[in-house]
Amino acid sequence: MTSQLKAQQTALLGANDELDTRRRFTEAVLAGVSAGVMSITPEGVIRVANASAAALLALPHRVLRGQMLQDVAPELADLLEQARQTGDAAGQVRIERGEEIQTLAVRIGAAEAAEGRAEGFVLTFDDITAQLADQRRAAWADVARRIAHEIKNPLTPIQLAAERLQRKFGRQIDEDAETFATLTSTIVRQVGDLRRMVDEFSEFARLPRPVFASDALDRLLRQALVLQEVAFPAIRFTLSGATDLALVCDRQQLGRALTNLIKNAAESVVARVERDGDEATPGLIAISVAANEHVVRISVADNGLGFPAEDRMRLLEPYITTRARGTGLGLAICAKIIEDHGGQLELADNPDGPGAMVIARISRHLAAEPQPGLLLPAAATTSA
Repeated sequence: MTSQLKAQQTALLGANDELDTRRRFTEAVLAGVSAGVMSITPEGVIRVANASAAALLALPHRVLRGQMLQDVAPELADLLEQARQTGDAAGQVRIERGEEIQTLAVRIGAAEAAEGRAEGFVLTFDDITAQLADQRRAAWADVARRIAHEIKNPLTPIQLAAERLQRKFGRQIDEDAETFATLTSTIVRQVGDLRRMVDEFSEFARLPRPVFASDALDRLLRQALVLQEVAFPAIRFTLSGATDLALVCDRQQLGRALTNLIKNAAESVVARVERDGDEATPGLIAISVAANEHVVRISVADNGLGFPAEDRMRLLEPYITTRARGTGLGLAICAKIIEDHGGQLELADNPDGPGAMVIARISRHLAAEPQPGLLLPAAATTSA
């Protein structure tokens, strides 16, 4: 009997060791995956959750265990109810995260005991927000290529025909000559607008690979500023911060992005002034640069109309715009250029009052030390 008890004890200790080894292995696997994983009782109580689950739900890891799924993630409750009825469920769930919308791909499956009865559910989910945005961007790039191809070909003959009509018949028309001139010039002008739109389509669909070289950030900013100072003389522009550094970048593409960001800010200010009338606050656009060992941060703040509070980051996707005459490609192209420079674009509120702020963060590993003779003299402020 003693030998039998000892053998049983040894078997139990071995089984416990094996269970403990399996537990540690499972925990290591769950800790190493980026997807969220939860074990849930039939009643909906969270038994186990990995760190990724807490991170994706923006909750502390320690608070998940023992909580009702309905309380910590009510958006998933409908899928859990469906899993109770059918044994499994899958779908996409949208969760509001402040001013952004997070999209999760969720799957719930029943965990069965040895006897075949359900003893709970295993819930797995992952953040596919960026993936969906990439899919939409790729789809719109294909649309852009098709539109550019179909529209661009007839533009030149239309413009040439209108110009030829003006040259050949402009002096021969005695009655209502002014109307004739206005109509032909309107055709030429509208063709020019269409051509610029098609060029934007082409730039978005086939943005060239950046060619990196060292250039002065101060030079890039001032070249972008001077164009807008001339175009918007009623707006005061300021430039401040750590502009006196060299940046490894594609000068043409980054300059285009900076010009577009400042131009968008100026147009927003003009729209706000037109809306408010004579008592409107004068326009102000503040460009500032900050840098640390990791990131170069360029911000463009304005006192214009501001960004919408809901789902504003979708404005970085193609053909999403709040302007009646906008194509919705400007910010999408800027975001792509900043991404190609190892960074990201962020849309925020102006911290100093009404208006908007666009923040371009570029990875510091693309920044170089200032080179003698490369930088223009730095100034704290410039105004129109």
